[in-house]
Amino acid sequence: DGGQLRKDIPEINSEMGRKLFEGDIILPLERNALRNSSYRWKFPIPYILADSLDLNAKGVILQAFDMFRLKSCVDFKPYEGEQTYLKFEKLDGCWSYVGDLQSGQTVSIGERCDYKAIVEHELLHALGFYHEQSRTDRDDYVQIWWDEIIEGFAYAFDKHNDSFLDDLNTPYDYESVLHYGPYSFNINSNVPSITTKIPEFNEIIGQRLDFSRIDLLRLNRMYNCTSSLTFLDQCSFEYINICGMVQSGQDSANWDHTLGKPGDEDHTLVGNCADRGYFMHLDTKTGHAGQSALLESRILYPRRKEKCLQFFYRLNGSPQDKLVIWVKKDDGTGSVRRMQKLHTITADGEHHWKLASIPFSVQTKFRYGFQGIRGDPAKSAGGIAIDDTSLTETNCPTNIWHIRNFTSLLNSTTKGDYIISPVFYSSEGYAFALQLYPHGRNSSSYMNYMGITFHLCSSPNDGLLEWPAGHRQVVLSVLDQDPDVIHRMSLSLSFTTDPNQLVYGRNDTLQWDKPSVTGSFSPYCNCYMSPGVGWNTFLTHRELHWKKFLKNDSLFIFADFEGEIQSRSAIWVPVVPKAFAVARGN
Repeated sequence: DGGQLRKDIPEINSEMGRKLFEGDIILPLERNALRNSSYRWKFPIPYILADSLDLNAKGVILQAFDMFRLKSCVDFKPYEGEQTYLKFEKLDGCWSYVGDLQSGQTVSIGERCDYKAIVEHELLHALGFYHEQSRTDRDDYVQIWWDEIIEGFAYAFDKHNDSFLDDLNTPYDYESVLHYGPYSFNINSNVPSITTKIPEFNEIIGQRLDFSRIDLLRLNRMYNCTSSLTFLDQCSFEYINICGMVQSGQDSANWDHTLGKPGDEDHTLVGNCADRGYFMHLDTKTGHAGQSALLESRILYPRRKEKCLQFFYRLNGSPQDKLVIWVKKDDGTGSVRRMQKLHTITADGEHHWKLASIPFSVQTKFRYGFQGIRGDPAKSAGGIAIDDTSLTETNCPTNIWHIRNFTSLLNSTTKGDYIISPVFYSSEGYAFALQLYPHGRNSSSYMNYMGITFHLCSSPNDGLLEWPAGHRQVVLSVLDQDPDVIHRMSLSLSFTTDPNQLVYGRNDTLQWDKPSVTGSFSPYCNCYMSPGVGWNTFLTHRELHWKKFLKNDSLFIFADFEGEIQSRSAIWVPVVPKAFAVARGN
């Protein structure tokens, strides 16, 4: 991030000299696109990723597509000559038209716009939505400080009447990804142009994590979405029907629907409610070694091939206890009975909640199942527990860094202190590690931010790999541990490696060459680590507690380093949108 705060859309566009309607919108000639159903898109929406886009921007756009598919019925497809489409280009700033112009239109993802939440913001405009602070009733919820707005930009704070906007019968949303932040188009960097009538939301407006719950409610209402495209199943086990899961009648034990208690809390409600919250538990103190209990999902019908099963688990019984994950498929006769073992988790002596992420592929109807196996009851002090399961038709994260006792870490470190992750591997075989700075790096001038850096590590694979390791995307995500996967607002940041980038201060060394060439030896990993690249302003301490990034005092960071960003090259389209005008204020 160059040591600077990530800039938001108003600041990026104003620096570009762009004066657009509400700061980042180009209007069609008919302004009430939100109310006119002829501006609604039909799915999937054809798209083009222009050659002008940075490689990282292409990857981020595809990430945003995945979020729409997971959380709504909105879908996208590569352009194949259709009359209407979205063309993503790197132009001057971050902006979009509103609604489907039915003649093809541009979405600009310019310099510094390549963040998942910014792309989501611009796509919501393209789908027909305006900014939250332009609602008719906004003065009931926010105060606009007109004297603090840059001259010539007051138009960006206009509000609109009911003939222009439709709130779809939803309340004002301080958390909307379409809400501008407190310092939008402000004169003095320390004086806000917008404040909230409820002061607690002053640091919330302008969030750029992900869609809010109300963003999704409006999107799904507008497009009559009754289900999402890549979500299949989830369960937090809070109700006695346990989400339609069933106990196998062919094993020797059963899972118990268990109420959490002090020292044996569930994962869903931990930290929120004492003596509340349910999870599934297999007692391994009783019975005999080798006895098992199988808990199976209802029958599911896939739409896509790839699956990602995530769940939290805890093994605090004997060292011989096991948790085995199965998928049971259609055997070709219509019966779901062909078993395939996916993964086995064994006890490791750690008795806290952990996160598992299990990828698999299936294209026929199926069930997934959790088989608990008792080890040695005489040596067991507890059992096997599972909670907060989710199944999506998406790719699983390649690597998960679980950081425990994070509050203690914050309290025991100062600026410049860092911890190092285990060494992870990409699907291609590149080794890498992360350094997390709980109070930021020494080079950062910002307070109350965590910093993070990405480092390539030497490994026995290096002689077989391509160097420099360019044109690959680093994606780091901090998991919002909300039990509802649809409503998680996880942070996701990324950058793409440039094969020609030089190590800072060394004009003869490529940043992404072999770590044995670029880096120094680290006794932590018994390997060479390259100089770090990352963000000084990764996540604020406030955000840690605003969303559910911390549960059981655990933080989870997903880390991916992958090449072959799937994109479609620019295609010249001989259709020029004409029915729009740029609004330049009053």
